Amino acid sequence: MKMLTTSEGCLFTVFLTVFCVWIVTAQKQPNIIFIVADDLGWNDVSFHGSEQIPTPNIDKLAYEGVILFNYYVQPICTPTRSAIMTGRHPIHTGLFHSVITAAQPDGLRPNETTIPEHLRQLGYENHMVGKWHLGHFAKEYLPINRGFDSSFGYYLGKEDYWEHTSSFNFSKHAFWGYDFHKNGEVYKPEFGQYSTELYADAAINILKNHDTSKPLFLYLPFQAVHSANEDDPLQAPQKYIDRFPYIQNKQRKVYAAMVSALDDAVGNVTASLKETGLYNNSVIFFTTDNGGPVCGFDYNCASNFPLRGVKATLWEGGVRGVGLVNSPFLKKPGRISEDLVHVCDWLPTIYHLAGGDTSKLKNLDGYNQWETISSGVTSPRKEVIHNIDTVGNFSAIRMGDYKLVVNSNYNGSWDGWYPTKDEDEDFVIPVNVNPQAAVVHCPPKPPDVETNCQPFKAPCLFNIRNDACEYINIAAQHPDIVSKLQARIAELLPTVVPAANKPEDVNADPRLHGGNWVPWINLTQFNEV
Repeated sequence: MKMLTTSEGCLFTVFLTVFCVWIVTAQKQPNIIFIVADDLGWNDVSFHGSEQIPTPNIDKLAYEGVILFNYYVQPICTPTRSAIMTGRHPIHTGLFHSVITAAQPDGLRPNETTIPEHLRQLGYENHMVGKWHLGHFAKEYLPINRGFDSSFGYYLGKEDYWEHTSSFNFSKHAFWGYDFHKNGEVYKPEFGQYSTELYADAAINILKNHDTSKPLFLYLPFQAVHSANEDDPLQAPQKYIDRFPYIQNKQRKVYAAMVSALDDAVGNVTASLKETGLYNNSVIFFTTDNGGPVCGFDYNCASNFPLRGVKATLWEGGVRGVGLVNSPFLKKPGRISEDLVHVCDWLPTIYHLAGGDTSKLKNLDGYNQWETISSGVTSPRKEVIHNIDTVGNFSAIRMGDYKLVVNSNYNGSWDGWYPTKDEDEDFVIPVNVNPQAAVVHCPPKPPDVETNCQPFKAPCLFNIRNDACEYINIAAQHPDIVSKLQARIAELLPTVVPAANKPEDVNADPRLHGGNWVPWINLTQFNEV
């Protein structure tokens, strides 16, 4: 047998090392498809037991993947999206209070590293289709300048589904303008096309034209099912409205149609993944950005029932998110995970999947949850900070099974439970609830359910594992647990950075910019990056 010379041995070692790195990288770099639904309620998907709205395509992903039963998001849009992008809790980025309005000169600061910026360093091609809502007042804040190779969609929080125009009123000002952009430039050809279908088509086009020699990150935050402008808030093509003759409430009927359109869009994107062969090397994440705005809240008509509260509150109905993961790489698919997962966890989880070393990520609040989701390993997360809002002076935290609620917002006016069905409604149920559905089961409702928790007077404590509906305040029975959770909030309080929210600026007025919502501040000129 011929012995290798020293030089030949070194060359062979180098070749073997490069080959092994190539193999490992190839195995650890799946395509990442990250789908966000806007304002989707817990009870608006049939895999959670909805008896009104069938969602067969989302359900298929859920039942063949992993359903996240104890998955939490932030209570409102901008904070959740900032957590997705950075892996950092909004209390540490200044985006914990309310949302970025159309005329506010603030956003996700450029010194925060986003998922696509991380993935770019790992060789990924990054595309965004849909809603941004992380700041647009200066070009440095636009998605095309935050790591995406292409961006297609809108910047603000809401707009018309067909015209892609958005109204915004503050003080004595009334603004209205066009908000649709491609790669940072105003883009008009999409005027008149329904956004849910439009975004699905754009995503499919990316999938069909993707260079498979590179891994793909597709960020797909749909507009659906957020309300549109106040004059016509709920919008759907008639073909979808016609699917729900049994829903008498007109708002709920159109909302159901919007969900159905979203479900079809998710199905079409999934079908394209499989037709192109990309699915076999992909991980699909699906999440809502917050709980649903129930009928009468924010011009919408979602359902979180039987969970308590609504979007923008810290009750389970505001923060317990619809979430799932689907992939051929899941080691234990077809199950419901009851492990704690938070929206901050997606960045380190995705970075790990992409082949990155998560130990090199600094100042994150998220955990790599892949082994938990894929194999059922116990979650590394032991607590969820729902929020510490130092502006609104309310907070909530879950540690293990226990959740503490301190104060509330909207003066407590949205602290209740909001059933979907009208009492006088002819409620024909066409949805056959799957026995695999991840359904919340509540304990018996106590007689004092409306009064036993008054968070403005004293913190309320709930055992969420036994009482996800937050019926029974057990603070008086467990003062030690109350003190422990209060101490944890006090410990975190010094880490909360000042809220980034700034006063609205009249210079954002679209009339000053050709009728368009576009960046209006030059940061180089103002020296304020």
